[in-house]
Amino acid sequence: MPHSKFKEKINNYFIGVSDAASFVGLFFKQVFSVPFHFREIINQCYVVGLKSLPLISLTGFITGMVFTKQSRPSLETFGATSWLPSLMSIAIVRALGSLVTALICSGKIGSSIGAELGSMRVTEQIDAMEVSAINPYKYLVISRVLATTITIPVLGLYCSFIALIGSFVNVTMYESTSFIGFFEYGFASITFLDVFTSVTKSVFFGFTIGMVGCYKGYNAANGTQGVGKAANQAVVLSMFLVFIEEIVIVQVSNWIRLY
Repeated sequence: MPHSKFKEKINNYFIGVSDAASFVGLFFKQVFSVPFHFREIINQCYVVGLKSLPLISLTGFITGMVFTKQSRPSLETFGATSWLPSLMSIAIVRALGSLVTALICSGKIGSSIGAELGSMRVTEQIDAMEVSAINPYKYLVISRVLATTITIPVLGLYCSFIALIGSFVNVTMYESTSFIGFFEYGFASITFLDVFTSVTKSVFFGFTIGMVGCYKGYNAANGTQGVGKAANQAVVLSMFLVFIEEIVIVQVSNWIRLY
């Protein structure tokens, strides 16, 4: 009996992986086909981007201030507080800006997409779209995935800038550093590869968050309980995949930097 249950779980796991791969493959198959729902894509960019700005701004500013405050005692030990702008720029642009943005959007956007599509699935609105000769996958899924893939890199760069503003505020509390001097000294340590890697990570993060949220919501079942489960799974899985992608892309960028 335990052996049969274990075998059933293994089978269900591989079936789920196969369904997810088919779901992602369908995106690349239909994304370049007509019709193109530009109005829905723009609307989703507004939902993902503009409505997330207050939370991104607050989190980014606090992240920059706190990280600078925590780093100061270590640098003071060696009399190297003048390195703070450079250290903060490297840390924020290379890692913190894009990662913090992705984690916030995983919780806010991923859960929202999962719950929205989940409720449409359990109330049979998606089935009604199919009956009405509307491709629900193209209208609902592709528009949301494109919106997250386009918008989250922009939010990541914005979060990095706001975090650097927070770092500057903390630095000026202790030293008389000018705004221009802080950024000139900070960006002297930043290369094109750092910015390119940050944007590339955000593109992958955005695609992952949108795709996971859509997949979980699109395949929701069991009524309102399934909607909540889809939203929760969208957040957990997207965060997990974001960390995996962070590790892989950082490792690849480090190899490029060495050679």
